Amino acid sequence: MNTKLKCLLLDDELPGLMYLKMLCEQIPELEVVKAYNNPEVFFGDLEGLDFDLCIMDIEMPGMNGLEVAAKLRGKPVIFTTAYKDYAAEAFDLNAVDYVRKPVTMERLQQAVEKATARVFKKRENRQFVQLNTDRGKTLLFFDQLVYIKASDSDSRDKLAYLQDGTNFTIKNISFSKLLDVLPRADFCRVNKKEILAVRCVQSFSFNEIITSIFQPSGKVLKLLLSEVYRQEFVAKLRL
Repeated sequence: MNTKLKCLLLDDELPGLMYLKMLCEQIPELEVVKAYNNPEVFFGDLEGLDFDLCIMDIEMPGMNGLEVAAKLRGKPVIFTTAYKDYAAEAFDLNAVDYVRKPVTMERLQQAVEKATARVFKKRENRQFVQLNTDRGKTLLFFDQLVYIKASDSDSRDKLAYLQDGTNFTIKNISFSKLLDVLPRADFCRVNKKEILAVRCVQSFSFNEIITSIFQPSGKVLKLLLSEVYRQEFVAKLRL
């Protein structure tokens, strides 16, 4: 499972932006998706970006960081700024943290740890996710989901099976993205092509999982347990 936070960076001063990017790339919890030095370009790309967190300056020409943060659909924000005058406004926007420049690695790491805790707590508290499927926009309730596998006709699509025996196709989504939106304690990838709800494990051996899921034929579903995912799978069964 991808436990890194996908991060966007925004600072109109290029040297400061490059320095911030260098620091972020040294923090294991972060994956820098893209760095911007222009708020307008940032907003032009926003709809197509997959990210968990934004780290941004406040004082910028045209649109300041507070205005940008207000338009981020509730995504967590860490502000970096040389000014202390905006602290109250930043926390009114529910900012994760407010880091004074010059930014140090230790201080940035503290802010990232706060962001990580917030993002994963939110994920664990969520009961469903909305996804694009062959039925249109569909709410996938985690307590109904038992199993996901790659589509035989198009590997970009995934087949989701529910506990009532029904299934639908989730369109154009990676396993990595699915694991990002599923509760991490409750679901595990077991091989290259399949994700299983932990509650559906009946028993397992070194390379096979026997589930409590019945196939249309009446036989119990058995899955390959790949060596790549075995350690994580076993760890989750011990939680």
